[in-house]
Parts: sequence; C-alpha cells; structure tokens
Amino acid sequence: MEIITVAELKSRIDAGEKLNIIDVREPDEYAEFNIGARLIPLGKIQAMQIDEIEDLKSEELIIHCRSGKRSATACLFLETMGFENTKNLEGGMLAWQDMIK
Repeated sequence: MEIITVAELKSRIDAGEKLNIIDVREPDEYAEFNIGARLIPLGKIQAMQIDEIEDLKSEELIIHCRSGKRSATACLFLETMGFENTKNLEGGMLAWQDMIK
C-alpha cells in the first residue's frame, strides 16, 4: 500500500485522469458527501464481495474513507486478494474537505 495526498489526488482528477477511486465508507456517509468514487463499504471488502472490481487487480486503486483508517484496512485486505497497486488517501474525506473548500 502506498499513500496519496489530497493535493495529489485533486490534481490528477483536475487533469482528467481516468482513476479507479473506491470509497469504503457506509452508504449514509457517502450520501452526505462524496467525490464520485465507487462505493464499496469496508464490510463488503472484508467479506470478499468484490466481484465488481475483480478485473482491476493490476490497475491502480485509490481507496478512501472518512479519515484514512478504514481505507488502510481495505488496502491491506485487497492486497491479500491479489490487488497489486493500492493507494490510501491520507486523511480521507476529512482532509479533502479541509483542503478543498
């Protein structure tokens, strides 16, 4: 697992890169505020219910949650399932909302 900062992610989104961003928060958190990532709650990843991203094993996955803890856990789980390039968004959505006003 690598780390990506909010500034790096924002810059890549603004540049129009095609990114695989996964939000591992709960649906109510996602509904409250999101950056358009694909919602796959951490519980689904821990239960290995990841059919929808199975084809992304060799691609970069940027994982985020509220603060960075659940997404770090998700990265570790995904790596044990064969995902080769996971990046945890440092500080999660709290850092995003602090920096991107």
